[in-house]
Amino acid sequence: MKQIALSNFVIGDNAGFVLIAGPCVLENQETAEDIAQYLKKLTEKLNIPYIFKASYDKANRTSINSYRGPGLQEGLALLKQIKKKFNVPLLSDVHRFAEIEAAAEVLDVVQVPAFLCRQTDFILEVAKKAKVINVKKGQFLAPWDIANIIAKAESAGNKNIMITERGTSFGYNNLVFDVRSLPIMKDMGYPVIFDATHAVQLPGGAGTASGGQREMVTYLARAAVAAGVDGIFLEVHRNPEKALCDGPNSLYLDSLEELLTTLKQIDGLVKGKIKR
Repeated sequence: MKQIALSNFVIGDNAGFVLIAGPCVLENQETAEDIAQYLKKLTEKLNIPYIFKASYDKANRTSINSYRGPGLQEGLALLKQIKKKFNVPLLSDVHRFAEIEAAAEVLDVVQVPAFLCRQTDFILEVAKKAKVINVKKGQFLAPWDIANIIAKAESAGNKNIMITERGTSFGYNNLVFDVRSLPIMKDMGYPVIFDATHAVQLPGGAGTASGGQREMVTYLARAAVAAGVDGIFLEVHRNPEKALCDGPNSLYLDSLEELLTTLKQIDGLVKGKIKR
């Protein structure tokens, strides 16, 4: 498997799982820095590689009235400050061609949103500019369809590719996670991440917003790590009920230590780092 070097750690090829975590969207400097500082300290304590994630513009909200974030310039400036202050690599999603170059200059990982994962020209442009590209598998795709996306990114000369599973459409306003998708995609030779919080999202389930089943995150994350996934993606908040985006499927910060400790134990057993 391709192993991706990022900051002072590697992702993939039987390395311990990486944590990609942060708020769904940048709300303000205080909230973002508080979450980044908490996660940095916790992952250092648990010796888990960490990437801070947050959207500077969440362009795919349910309602026209939904909060989207501070936008490109203010958002990238805030992310850049977080990187400098806490010495963490950054991931954010890009929705427009015009923003790819500016985002790639700041972000360590540029993420292609699920709804754009089949857009050939967009994939090519991100792959040309990004150091590392993370493609969210669309809810409408089978796992073997990812091979075509990988081929597109490779054709642009980028082989620092990660694929993120985030569930598959299951009727109306619901998703289902098929754990079989993880080994199928891993066999394609690149690191696979599992987005445990979006996998429990209920898209549009609240009418003008998405619902979620936060209580199921722990179970799905355990299953993914037991299947040998290379990373776990989580959206977190001090108070998810007051989060400006995706609160129903975001985890409480103070619940993370117990979950990550369990995941690390499972990861060690699966990847042979703990004696049986």
